[in-house]
Amino acid sequence: MCHLGEINMRIVRWLSIVCFMSCAFAQQAPWGRADISISSHDRVYAADQTSNTVSVIDPSSNKLLGVIRLGDPIPGALSPLYRGELLVHGLGYSPDSKTLAVVSVGSNSVTLIDTATNAIKGRVYVGRSPHEPFFTPNGRELWVTVRGENYVSVIDPVQMKEVRRIELANGPGMTMFGPDDKFAFVCSSFTPELAVVDVSSHEVVKRLSQASPFCPNISVSPENDEVWITLKDVGKVQVFSAQPPFDQKAVLETGSITNHVNFVNNANGRFAYVTIGGANEVKAFRRGATPELVATIPVGNLPHGIWPSGDGSRVYVALENGEQAVVIDTLTNKLIAHIPIGQTTQALVYVPGAVPNGAGTDNLVPLGESGNTARLHLEAGGSALPSAQASVAVNSLGLLDLVQIAAEGLAPKSQYQVYLAESNHAPFGKLEDLAVLKTNPDGAGIVQAIGPLKALAHGDLVGSKGPSERYLVVTDMNDASQVVLRQTTASTVR
Repeated sequence: MCHLGEINMRIVRWLSIVCFMSCAFAQQAPWGRADISISSHDRVYAADQTSNTVSVIDPSSNKLLGVIRLGDPIPGALSPLYRGELLVHGLGYSPDSKTLAVVSVGSNSVTLIDTATNAIKGRVYVGRSPHEPFFTPNGRELWVTVRGENYVSVIDPVQMKEVRRIELANGPGMTMFGPDDKFAFVCSSFTPELAVVDVSSHEVVKRLSQASPFCPNISVSPENDEVWITLKDVGKVQVFSAQPPFDQKAVLETGSITNHVNFVNNANGRFAYVTIGGANEVKAFRRGATPELVATIPVGNLPHGIWPSGDGSRVYVALENGEQAVVIDTLTNKLIAHIPIGQTTQALVYVPGAVPNGAGTDNLVPLGESGNTARLHLEAGGSALPSAQASVAVNSLGLLDLVQIAAEGLAPKSQYQVYLAESNHAPFGKLEDLAVLKTNPDGAGIVQAIGPLKALAHGDLVGSKGPSERYLVVTDMNDASQVVLRQTTASTVR
């Protein structure tokens, strides 16, 4: 028989094991910390490239609180005397949740924002076309990939100045750190190389082969055992070990315009969520020796940035051509909310405890003109490419408009001509050149054009006029009679 003391000891050991398992299981990226329940102190931030804003969301209510306006829309942003930010694109945040770092590609800048007040703390200018910023886990350095050149700019966030450069292969895309602050992983957007950097010495310790040259996004698991990178040009995700010798573990076929990846741990297990822009969906993979696709979630036009809540119960996704953030319940993998945000959103981050006290609405302004957007759809225009399709956003910039077309199902590594047409069916009428669409190796591509294009919205956008309606058609580059995509008559407006 067991004595009472022995039984109590066994209970204590069992409880210790359960607590250890649950605490370890509950870790969330990027810092590998235990669950932090969703509250009104948390914030979701979205980097809006066309409207040059940062959208600010309260995840406890899933409401847009307003935007931080960092710059003006085109054409004002093209003035030689322009002083605002241009092409707001990348996001990162400090481990203490007090500072948001915002990269603007066009103005080569990193803006540091106080999360409690939404006030700008300062700016640091770096090299050509920076892409993404992220803080080291100890918060002492901010690493910014300078994609237009060949280095990571290491910034002292207190002094707000660059203190060193880490030279890499051409076109570093993004840096993410292991939770133990030992290694940094830097993928490339121009060179098929993933670099492993020792954080303390700033030296490259390993160079790994990417399956393609174009990696825009990278994430390290909260357990510090895996590195997942997205390969946008070929529609794949590559998985490596986060520990030496950093062996490749898997290559996943995910789909055209594979954008961002992030991790979630919840009661159902350990998962990676990936945004698939061409298919307008998010894919969830169960992590393990062989990653397993467990859910495909339709979300809306051109999903891009993705980030989990502090407890892993939700995933927030920015729709680049949808001008919305959508919210996924990770236990059911169902959409539970749609939230309006700015235009052509790229990165998105969830920051637990960003606002310790108060409403946290200081220095925010309404969405304004940036909320004036129409969404269109292009379908296959013939039998040659029956799976071709495209999502389109018509973003009002005031007197002008920006049209972004994201297409898939076309011929790989090809060029197509985008026209404005008088009709959306044969013979289409007079055609006016608008843009050239170039496709990746997976047959997908994104193209933008700027002009007085409200007529595409067919009366939906404020200021559009029915009599001057035009339609989008996409044709073979050398034969305008070979239509591969045509605009459907339906459109939606926000």
